[in-house]
Amino acid sequence: METTGKKKLQIALYWGAACGGCDVAVLDTNEFILDVAAIADIRMWPIATDGKYKDIEAMEDGELDLVLFNGAVRNSENEHVAKLLRRKARVMVAFGSCAHIGGIPGLANQVTKEEIFDRAYLNNPSIEPGNRTVPLPESHVEAGALEIPTAYKRVYKLDDIVPIDYYVPGCPPLPAQIKGVLLAVATGQLPARGSVVGAGHRTVCDDCRRTRHERKIKKFYRPWQIIQDPETCLLEQGIVCAGSATRSGCGVRCPNSNMPCRGCYGPAPNVKDQGAKIVSAVASIIDSKDPAEIDRILEDVPDIMGYAYRFGLPASMLQRRI
Repeated sequence: METTGKKKLQIALYWGAACGGCDVAVLDTNEFILDVAAIADIRMWPIATDGKYKDIEAMEDGELDLVLFNGAVRNSENEHVAKLLRRKARVMVAFGSCAHIGGIPGLANQVTKEEIFDRAYLNNPSIEPGNRTVPLPESHVEAGALEIPTAYKRVYKLDDIVPIDYYVPGCPPLPAQIKGVLLAVATGQLPARGSVVGAGHRTVCDDCRRTRHERKIKKFYRPWQIIQDPETCLLEQGIVCAGSATRSGCGVRCPNSNMPCRGCYGPAPNVKDQGAKIVSAVASIIDSKDPAEIDRILEDVPDIMGYAYRFGLPASMLQRRI
């Protein structure tokens, strides 16, 4: 691998509000991870290496060549580390769906923080009846004061908090995307700032091999409820698919595996609100003009918000419940 200089890249990886799948995706680059070790020093990676925030705070501003930040911003710790790493990084990448558009954690924006705490800590069948213990930002014990991060009222995508240089979409990003970002930084062949890296400029539908027939439907199905025609558009078989609203570049992995597109690459170019576009696609395929029948047909889609805004509610026009 050729690089622009002999000095090793200084890189850091961090997760905010996320599941850890993006970190695992880095390991999924298989033998390429050995090339990473050859060209880069990993200064911070909580899932794989020991490291302390004070070590990052002690760095010079701009000392890190690259930060891959996965996860949304849900609490004060996420925000603190995002701002800290932004100061220390020459190139900061919103890595994966959660950092890019809010991701699955962003679905929490449908409810209030108080409702989430009530469900998690007070009224939950898995906790002891009558338990009233809830987490507090600060507790005082014999050894002194203990602090935990403060949960925010809503979930933010990363560029709501700090300026971002590049976006790598996907839940999780593909190994080829990860290689592309690292090689671009290593060789100095970076695209224009603000670019979405490793993705296409069309919709998933544009890349899908399945055939569309302008067919209308009277019933929606979950994927396991129907024997699919492998050659026909999933939406035209009544399976809610986000392909018409979602940016291409994933290789149509889900529809090619007989599963609908989930929308994890975010809105396609020229799509202002991914969820609204998905709702429009669902509405357009219903074969009825009778309101009562339409209501019955839509009962087959039990959670339209979960389908339409699965990955992008914080980045949508709705953003959150007021």
